[in-house]
Amino acid sequence: MTKLSMLQAQFIKEDVYIRLNNLNAHLTQIQSLSQDFTNNEAVKNLIRETMYFIEWIAPDLEFDYAFDLANLGRFLTRWLFSAEAWNNTDVRNQINQELGDWNNRILQMSQLLAA
Repeated sequence: MTKLSMLQAQFIKEDVYIRLNNLNAHLTQIQSLSQDFTNNEAVKNLIRETMYFIEWIAPDLEFDYAFDLANLGRFLTRWLFSAEAWNNTDVRNQINQELGDWNNRILQMSQLLAA
């Protein structure tokens, strides 16, 4: 079993709201680390791992929530492959602001599902 398969097996055992909290924690970490350009590689790795989390959470959500996660995935993918985002402070600040909005949405989703 690969490391990724083991991570997936462990991750999907949790309730959906816990997985969403883990996703939220990842987004918070990305937001924090991305403030410093020297952390670009770590941020890219966290984004890639976050994309897996999204893939593993979405099938267990209602359509509207899964759709939101797909949009989050598109946002992260655009960031991951945008050279300007990795080299421009203004663009990075805008991305961080959007990431904060996503964090809030994911947290709300988690709280609704935990209730």
